[in-house]
Amino acid sequence: MSHILIVEDETIIRSALRRLLERNQYEVSEAGSVQEAQERFSVPGFDLIISDLRLPGAPGTELIRHAEGTPVLIMTSYASLRSAVDSMKMGAVDYIAKPFDHDEMLQTVARILREHQAAASAPAPRANAEPAPGGAEARGEIGIIGRCSPMQDLFGKIRKVAPTDSNVLIQGESGTGKELVARALHNLSRRAKAPMISVNCAAIPETLIESELFGHEKGAFTGATAGRTGLVEAADGGTLFLDEIGELPLEAQARLLRVLQEGEIRRVGSVQSQKVDVRLIAATHRDLKTLAKTGQFREDLYYRLNVIALRLPPLRERGNDVLEIAQAFLKRQADRMGGPALSFSREAEQAIRHYTWPGNVRELENAIERAAILCEGPEIGAEFLGIDIELDDLDDEPFEDDAGSPLSASSNHEPTEDLSLEDYFQHFVLEHQDHMTETELARKLGISRKCLWERRQRLGIPRRKSTAAG
Repeated sequence: MSHILIVEDETIIRSALRRLLERNQYEVSEAGSVQEAQERFSVPGFDLIISDLRLPGAPGTELIRHAEGTPVLIMTSYASLRSAVDSMKMGAVDYIAKPFDHDEMLQTVARILREHQAAASAPAPRANAEPAPGGAEARGEIGIIGRCSPMQDLFGKIRKVAPTDSNVLIQGESGTGKELVARALHNLSRRAKAPMISVNCAAIPETLIESELFGHEKGAFTGATAGRTGLVEAADGGTLFLDEIGELPLEAQARLLRVLQEGEIRRVGSVQSQKVDVRLIAATHRDLKTLAKTGQFREDLYYRLNVIALRLPPLRERGNDVLEIAQAFLKRQADRMGGPALSFSREAEQAIRHYTWPGNVRELENAIERAAILCEGPEIGAEFLGIDIELDDLDDEPFEDDAGSPLSASSNHEPTEDLSLEDYFQHFVLEHQDHMTETELARKLGISRKCLWERRQRLGIPRRKSTAAG
């Protein structure tokens, strides 16, 4: 079980974060300042340190020096984003903005622990070492599991493209792991020591997207009581990853085009431009070329983005990779829960191989987590996966890499007992989206804006722009 230290002076935030982590099988200790952390604990003895940037006495970045190699995740508000990026240059492994989304925090923590454990257990590189067969090198260097031919081709392209400064467009269905490809490109580039700033264009309200990306000056609009550094400026010297760029409004597309053409930005409300050195990696599940022809995406921006195009195959096209990924998720979940080792039954393995996984890797990860929690023994049966597939129809033939087709899978990939929840979601959104904003819809449903957007994509409910109030 991983042991995490939280250093945060606000009691409410510290307690909430502790409960979140403990619910997810992490051991947690806490302190209100750097001094208290040093007095009460051996700081290097933790697996991860999560610290606020602004603390009484010494700032949270002081823990980087005392951690002696233990990764430090910095929490900060958007108002001090520039300081967060500076802290990464000082050695912080990553930063997360407050108020943070619970899912985002858990995913970030899991990724940092996984990468730190992999780095600690990896053997020292040998001079002139040959790549390991069967994709082992890809898992170590690129950080993505993939033995099938399409993934091996993708890994080869990543290695060729990463050292350049060319713009990259990653195409693939939702949940396929496009951000992992972007992170591999960044980690293998000359910008690896600089920050990689990730932005989900669909998760930011249209009215705020330009301010978030490009920053604004004090008084630029109602409520702008202070100037703010934009995310593009924060990525200066590093990589900017724009996920779901097809959702970017046309006005913001025009500003982004200027960044790519001139290498400069202009904050909202400013008359002066400033130079930035940013490598852009964009991702989308939509057909940008078709959107450009219909006027929904700028054609000139599309051609600027499409310098290098990488396609990430859906899980159903990756053959036996699906079982290897599932086993990796299962091991991680078992380690997180601190219990005995878990394994899949033969029927569960067949179900995993034959199901189409319309939600791709993200759906697979959620199914494995649910199964690991609900199973009553060390072996996970197919019934705990919660996928809609007729188990009686599964044959005894070995699964082949290029087969990939389900024997019986319905279009609804949620477990049967959750159908009414999906029906309610669809009914609620269709009934209220004309007079409620995305933020209001998400709040009423008790989910994040990002989760709302992802469920829209999965259920085929398009977002109606400029029709909601506010």
